[in-house]
Amino acid sequence: MKNIFNYGEDRLTASAALKIATGKLEGCLSDTARQKVTASRQAVDDIVERGKVVYGINTGFGSLCNKIISKENTRKLQDNILRSHSVGVGDAIEPTIAKLMMIIKVQALSQGYSGISPEVLDRIIWHINTDIIPEVPSQGSLGASGDLAPLAHLFLPLIGLGKVYQDGALKDSAAVLQQFNLSPINLGAKEGLALINGTQFIAAHGVKALERLHNCLETADIIGAMSLEGLLGSAAPFDEALHQLRPFRGNLHVAHRLRTLLHNSEMVASHKDCGRVQDPYSLRCMPQVHGTSRNAWLHLKELLEIELNAVTDNPIVFNADKTVSGGNFHGQPLALPLDYAALAAAEIGNISDRRIYLLLEGGVNGLPELLMHDTGINSGFMIPQYTSAALVSENKGLCFPASADSIPSSLGQEDHVSMGSISGRKANQILGNLENILAVELLCAAQAFDYRKPMKSSKLLDACHELVRSRIEHAEEDRIFAEDIHILNQIIRKKELLHLTEEVAQNENINLHGPYYEDFGIY
Repeated sequence: MKNIFNYGEDRLTASAALKIATGKLEGCLSDTARQKVTASRQAVDDIVERGKVVYGINTGFGSLCNKIISKENTRKLQDNILRSHSVGVGDAIEPTIAKLMMIIKVQALSQGYSGISPEVLDRIIWHINTDIIPEVPSQGSLGASGDLAPLAHLFLPLIGLGKVYQDGALKDSAAVLQQFNLSPINLGAKEGLALINGTQFIAAHGVKALERLHNCLETADIIGAMSLEGLLGSAAPFDEALHQLRPFRGNLHVAHRLRTLLHNSEMVASHKDCGRVQDPYSLRCMPQVHGTSRNAWLHLKELLEIELNAVTDNPIVFNADKTVSGGNFHGQPLALPLDYAALAAAEIGNISDRRIYLLLEGGVNGLPELLMHDTGINSGFMIPQYTSAALVSENKGLCFPASADSIPSSLGQEDHVSMGSISGRKANQILGNLENILAVELLCAAQAFDYRKPMKSSKLLDACHELVRSRIEHAEEDRIFAEDIHILNQIIRKKELLHLTEEVAQNENINLHGPYYEDFGIY
C-alpha cells in the first residue's frame, strides 16, 4: 500500500514532491482541506451574487483590471483566460516537471485561499495519479503575475483543450477524457485565474534543480577524491582543525566527506614523506569550492520549501468580505536563489575541468602524459578534456543572472518581473552540462586510478572504481570515448555512485554522513 500525502495539510518538501511524481507517494485531498476549499469557493460565489467588484472575479485581467464583467459572463471569462494565455513557445518541458507543476499547484490551492472548487482539484489530482500529463511549452513566462503562459497550457486539458502525454505518447486531451468517460470542466468565477496565477513553473524547475545539484555535489566529492588518489594528492588540507578555523557548514561537510572517502588509503599513505609541499587549488581547495556550492544549495532548499507551501495566486480570498489583491505571484524569491544555484553548479564544473587537466599533464605525478603510454599514434584522453572545457565555457555564458533583467508588460501594469522561469530553465541546463563534465572527470580519474594499482585506496573509492570498470574498460589505445562518457553520465544521473558509497559505508560501519548531514544530506 502506498503512503498518502494530504494536500493542503501535510508539509510539501522537494523530496515529497518527487515521490508523488514518481508514484512512491499518493496525493489526496483530505477532508480538512476539502472543507477549507469548499468554504473559499462559497466566498467567491457570494461575491459574485452580491456584485462586489473584486479583481479577477468580475473584472478583466492585468491592464484590463478596470473592465467590469457581468455576472453572466464570469464563467466565460475564466474559460477565455486559459485560451488567451496559452501562448507558450519552444520545446515542451519534461513531463516530470509538468507533473511537479501540478503537484505544487494542488498544494497551493488546497489551502483554501484561492476560490477553487473541490471538483477542479479532484480532476488535477486525477491527472497526477493516472500519470496523464499535459504538454507545456518551455518558453513564455516572465516569472511575475505568475507563470501565466505555462500554467495556462498546463490546465487546458481541464476544459478539453491542449495535449497530454499518456503512456509516453502525445494525444489530444479531449480524446483522452472521452476514453475515461470524463467531461471538460466548466470553470466558475476566479477558477481560471487561480489556475494560471502562481510560481509553479519556477518552483517545479527548482525542485528538479535541487535534486540534480545535490546529486552532482555528492558525486563531485567522490570523483574529486578519486582524482586526488590518481594524482597522489595530499589529504592534509581536509584536516578538521583547519576547517574549524573557518567554519562554514558546507566546507566542514565536504572536508568530512573527503577525509572519510580517503580514510585508510594505501595511495595516500604511499607518499606521506614525498617532499611535495602542496597540491594545486583544484585538489587542495575542494572543501572551500565544493563547500560553498553546498551552501548555495542549502539556501535554495530553505527558500524552495517555503514556496512549495505558499499561496501564490491573486487575489487572495480570506472570506467574502476580505479579498486582497497583492503580489504573492512574483517570482523574485526563487529567481535570485536559482541564479545563485546555477553559479554554484557552474563552479563545480569549473574546478572539475581543472582536475581533468591535471590528470592529463603527466610528469611529476608519475602518470603517463594524456593518461596513455603509447601517445602520438594515440591521442589518449586529450580530447575528452576539450568537451569538458567547451561545457565549462558554455556554463559561464549561461551564468548571467536572468533575475537581473526586467521588461514591463501588460501596458505597464506589470512593470517589474522576475524572469525566474528563465533562471529555473538555465539552472537545469547548466546541471545537464555539469553531469557530463563530471562524467569526463570520472573517465579520467578511473584511468589514473588504474596506474596506481596494485595499491589500494579506501574501501569506498575502490568500490566506485570497480563499478566504473564493470561498465567500461581501461584504455591503452584510442576508441570512441563519447560512448564511455555516455555510460558514465548514466551512472552519475542514476545516482549509482551515491547508492554504492552509502551501501559500503553501512556495511563497513563508516560514518560517511558526518555532523552536517541534516543540513546537506536530505531534501
